[in-house]
Amino acid sequence: MVFYLPESADGEPGLDDLTPRQIVRELDKYVIGQNAAKRAVAVALRNRMRRLKLPPEMADEVAPKNIIMIGPTGVGKTEVARRLARLSNSPFTKVEASKFTEVGYVGRDVESMVRDLVEIAVDLVREEKLYEIQDKAEESAEERLLDLLLPPSPPVSTPLETSEPLKPLKDVKENSDRAPAAAPRTDFKSTREKLRVQLRDGKLDHRNVELDVRERVTPSFEVITGSGVEEMDINLKDMLPGIFGGRTRKREMKVPDALEYLIQEEEQKLVDPEQVARLAVERTEQAGIIFIDELDKVAGREGGHGPDISREGVQRDLLPIVEGTSVNTKYGMVRTDHILFIAAGAFHVAKPSDLIPELQGRFPIRVELSSLNHEDFVRILLEPKNALLKQYRALLATEGVEVDFTDDAVEAIASYSMMVNERTENIGARRLHTIMEKVLDELLFEAPELDQKKWVIDGDYVKKMLDEIAKDDDISRYIL
Repeated sequence: MVFYLPESADGEPGLDDLTPRQIVRELDKYVIGQNAAKRAVAVALRNRMRRLKLPPEMADEVAPKNIIMIGPTGVGKTEVARRLARLSNSPFTKVEASKFTEVGYVGRDVESMVRDLVEIAVDLVREEKLYEIQDKAEESAEERLLDLLLPPSPPVSTPLETSEPLKPLKDVKENSDRAPAAAPRTDFKSTREKLRVQLRDGKLDHRNVELDVRERVTPSFEVITGSGVEEMDINLKDMLPGIFGGRTRKREMKVPDALEYLIQEEEQKLVDPEQVARLAVERTEQAGIIFIDELDKVAGREGGHGPDISREGVQRDLLPIVEGTSVNTKYGMVRTDHILFIAAGAFHVAKPSDLIPELQGRFPIRVELSSLNHEDFVRILLEPKNALLKQYRALLATEGVEVDFTDDAVEAIASYSMMVNERTENIGARRLHTIMEKVLDELLFEAPELDQKKWVIDGDYVKKMLDEIAKDDDISRYIL
């Protein structure tokens, strides 16, 4: 059993060295609060590491402890799972349970979530392989481009290669005395190296070269199966190699574009697609994470009539995937036994106990995420690596506009967000995006034309931009 462990950055522990406490600390950089959820996913990730150190016969028996996150929208359920996947460099996909339907009804087949996960794993592995051979591909592409800019001289034919009769040695000597000396090989190498330096310095970017460009036209198909319209990959290049992908045409392009095209061609030669597919399937099986959102929308066991007819059917279709089964993908069969499933839902109306008992048993860990308060909003604005205020500062800096937010401005933005969430629908931290857009509306619109390049956003400015809207409940419902 092989599992990919990302290399650690300088001075930082690798994934295998991260304790659950350190995993929580890493998640704290991006998600504010929700310690119970962070602890649950940290233990799940650490258990995955522990399982890999077991003997193979024991490791196969250790199933992942799937998690249900219970909490309102906008409190960080998806972000916790996504950041965990990035931390472990695991294939990750998010699906909505409400998009799936029982077999026999129009909608997505539950097995499509595994196919999506494999596609993501293929992209991950391919990127890693491309990174490994990047230098080699660039060197090969550079040599090919230099061949186009300065074609090598044809080899000098030997007497054995000519069809002419051999001349007497005396005639050969006389002719050689009169003929000019051939350009030495060192001159060609010297010129080529000069061209290489000019190419790397960008002094040849204005020149055009002619390339043989391969036509990449492959027909695609959609096949209607018993469970809806599913995409099926039929590789016609393998079936009919003489028809598709074999033709080339001459194309003239600038040197930088030609170099980029040649690098891509070299990368395709150096990366083995069969190895990529094999590693991607392996990583999906051993490290995949599937986040099933809106699970509460399919909870409940109402009678078999009306719009809820397929709720229990969807749960029963999900059950074998979560329990462990083999799913047929275009890269081969994928076992789901050790994929980690993290489900989430608000569960305002339905409860986890409304799920069918078999599915409940496959999600043994349940954590409740708390609603965000005023202090959480202030911290979300300031603390994470991708904090909202940092994003807006960076966006406006591209226009040469420098923006600073005072402490009372941050407090005011958090207060208005809390107030609107209480008066209307509680959408959690997503309300901050709406409020920030309204506060900076004029600045974002006029930034390219502003003479004043430094702005300070204080509490009074925030109040001026939001007060009139917030006073009228009817208007705030539509605008905020």
